[in-house]
Order: sequence, then C-alpha cells, then structure tokens
Amino acid sequence: MKQSKIFQNLTPCIVGLITGGLGVLAYSPFDLWAFSYLSVAGLIWVATRPTRKTAMWGTFAWSIAYFCFGISWIHVSMIQFGDVPLLVSYLAVFGLACYLSLYNLLFTFISHRFGLKNPFVLASLFTFTEYLRGWVFTGFPWLQFGYSQIDSPFANIAPIFGVEGVTFFVVVASGYLLRIFTQSAQHSTQWRTALATFVIVIATGFGSRFVQFIEWDKNGTNAPLTVSLVQGNIEQKMKWDPAFFNSTVQTYVDLIKPLIGKSDLIILPESAIPDVESRIQPLLQQIQQAGANRGSEVIIGTLHQSSQGLFNSAVVLGNPQQPYVMETTPRYNKAHLVPFGEYVPFGNLLDFLREVFVLPVNLTAGEFIQKPLIAKQQRFTMAICYEIIFGDQVQQNQKASNADYLLTISNDAWFGTSIGPWQHFQMARMRALELGKPLIRSTNTGVTAVVDPFGKVLAQIPQFEATVLNTQINQAKGQTLFSQTGNLLIYGLSLLIFALGLARKSKG
Repeated sequence: MKQSKIFQNLTPCIVGLITGGLGVLAYSPFDLWAFSYLSVAGLIWVATRPTRKTAMWGTFAWSIAYFCFGISWIHVSMIQFGDVPLLVSYLAVFGLACYLSLYNLLFTFISHRFGLKNPFVLASLFTFTEYLRGWVFTGFPWLQFGYSQIDSPFANIAPIFGVEGVTFFVVVASGYLLRIFTQSAQHSTQWRTALATFVIVIATGFGSRFVQFIEWDKNGTNAPLTVSLVQGNIEQKMKWDPAFFNSTVQTYVDLIKPLIGKSDLIILPESAIPDVESRIQPLLQQIQQAGANRGSEVIIGTLHQSSQGLFNSAVVLGNPQQPYVMETTPRYNKAHLVPFGEYVPFGNLLDFLREVFVLPVNLTAGEFIQKPLIAKQQRFTMAICYEIIFGDQVQQNQKASNADYLLTISNDAWFGTSIGPWQHFQMARMRALELGKPLIRSTNTGVTAVVDPFGKVLAQIPQFEATVLNTQINQAKGQTLFSQTGNLLIYGLSLLIFALGLARKSKG
C-alpha cells in the first residue's frame, strides 16, 4: 500500500520530466512542432492530478525539464565570455528555470483552487499566467508554445490572435487530446464527445489558413528593394578587445565596399563597430559620403552616447537629402534592454552582479514607441536583438508607423553554436506572420535571413561565416487583424471564457 502511494506520487514527476523535456523539441532547430501537443498534454495531466501537492510537484518537474533544456544556451555566454565556473553557470540556468516555473505553478494552483478541467478554461488561465511571465520584471516570454507552430498547418491563427492565440489553440487541442485518451482508457463514453470537440478545434485551426489579410507581389513586378545583409562573423571574445578593433573594421569595410552602388540598402548588425559612435565618426562619414555619391544607403547598429545616456542604437547613412550628423540624425534606440546583459535591474541593490556578469556599463532604454527608420524612402519598424521577442512592443510600433518592413539587427555570438540563436530566429519569423510584413534580420554570426510576410524564410546564409546575403524583397499590401488589435482579442476572449468557467463552477 505504501509503495503504491509512493508510485502514485512519483508518476506525475516522471511524466512531467519526460513531457517537459520533449516540449523543447517542438522549437527550432528541431522543429518537431507536433511534440508541443504531447508536452502540453503532459503539463495538463500533471496539473490536474487529484491532490494539489502531487500536481504541484509534477508541474515543477515539468517546468524544470522544459526550461533547463530550453534555455540551456544561457550558460554558454557565462562560461565563454563571463569566466563563470561551469557549475555556477548551470546553477544559474537552474535558478532561472525555478523562477519561470512559478508561473506554471500558479496555473496549477488556480486550476486546483477552482477545480478547473475544461480545456478552454485551462487555456484561458494559461494565457493569463503566460502574460505574467512576459511582463513581470520586464518579462521573459521565451518558449511560448505558439512559436513552435510557425511551420504547422495552424500557423495562420497568428495574424488574427498573435502568438498567444496560437498558444491558446495548442493548450485547447492538447487538453481534448488528453481527454480522448484518459476517457477511453477509463471506458467512458464521453471520449466520443471529446473526439468530436477535438476535430472541431483542429478544423477551425486549420481553416485559419484560408483567411488572407495580405497581398504580396513576390515576383517583384513593383520595383523590389535590393538589400544586402552583412554578416561580419566577429567572435565575441575578439569583438570588444582593442587589439582586434582594426581587424573588425577592416572586415566590415571589405564586405561593404563591393556593395556600394549595387545595393539599394546595406544593413549591418547590432553594434557592428565595437566603439561608441562619437569615436568612429571618420568611418561613418566615409560611408555616408560613399553611399550618397553612389545611391546606396546603410543602416548600422551603434553605441550612441548622448546627454540622456548610452544607447544601443541604429542609424541610417548615405541619404543625400538628410546627411548623417550624429547629434541630429533620426535614430532608433533599443527600448527593451536585457537584464544583467545590458543593465542591472533594481539599481544599487544588485549592483554587485556587475562583476559576475562582466557588465561594464548600464545602457539606457529608448522610448517604447518610436518613429520608424526611413531608408530609400521605405519605412522600417525596428527591433534590436532581444526585443524582437516582445510581440506587443513590435505590434504597437508597427501600428503607430504602418511601416513597409520589419527590421531586426542582432548579435547572437554570445550563445555560440547552441540552440538559442535558432529559437531567437523562430520568434522573429513569428513577428512577420503576425503583422503581415516582410522581416529583414541582419546578425553578426547568424541567423541572417529575410522572411516573407507569411513567416516563411525567403533567403538565408550559413552561420559563422563572414559573408553577405544579397536579395530582393517587395512590400506587402494589407494589414492583419493582429496588427490593429494586438493581444486585445485573445485577452478579451480568455477573460470571457474564464469568467464563464468560474460562473459555471459556482452554479455547479
């Protein structure tokens, strides 16, 4: 009897560990999107165990496996560039996974507190806890299951409800899939009802692909924009070493020089030249003059020091009508900074962590809503590196500017050959699908690519090569529903369903 009880308590933890770990395989670079349904079904199963204690431990096990595997890439930057001992780096990943598990534990606690088991109600609750994960302490909405569906038949839910709507769909479908198996195993006739509902849910998700918001001239009959994305492939250890400064500059000069006069727009990565903007003025002025003389414009990531602070910035060079002047040229300043990477949160309280994370300065955040960058008379909604994962921010900027393209510049060299850069790229692709705009992504070491307004990769170059991606890209006409409403639809729907679920429970 005692052994049987121990087994009953251990089983949810074992199931949680297995299904949580398998969930990461749904994301890039593995791209086994169907695994997301197995993983979420595992989460729902452990979260709805009869006793709260067992459910909470099972949920914790699921979360630890999911996040420790899914964000394991964080330790790469710590050991390679922060000189942090290997054990400490793994402990840091485990600590972050423990923190992120709190949101899933909240999901389980509330579902138990109110006896929630309906998949639609559970999906509504999960939407709320995922919202908190993406907002509290500036948020970390990494590994949201909706991203895993970018190449699935259900991806076109995103232009309507955004990635959080796709996550909602995954939870609902997984919930009914779980019901089919558990009820049939219990020889209950209700499995037929669950199957019928599951079929309707899947058919509805599949049917979203026939709802079209965007017209795109992919054949380029309307004068496509010729773009060149420069991938310098500067090793992170070398990038900020003064001994390699001239080598870095020469690498970019050699890559850019043949493009001037041939490409309409040349795009360099985040903080391409490793010095503050004021100290590389001769180089920037040379690019400005060469581009203006030969009809090419250049967008480059810089570190810009002003009276307001030090910004992770991007500016346009080569415009003959608006020549580059550091103090007055329109620019984009990164708004969503990386905690412990670009600034230390909570002011002096955690200032001692500067040494741990080798953080020499605190960057200053730009405004949440900013004007688009304009190059070759085209408007670009910008996102620098990490902030492309914040769909709400990109959507609000796109709605305010109605830009022609989405542009993100990044430096994922911090994370080496890990799975991190591929997950990051997958999230960038989702922004293109949500907003119905082509996305251009220029990075230091990859993944450098161009994505069409339907989230599909048009052109891409290999990681870890100093090379250039040359391609042509057209504008897309139309606006997606999500680009206008953002998350209001999925949040409103979730709130309504959750309220109805609670009302039904109280009457029962």
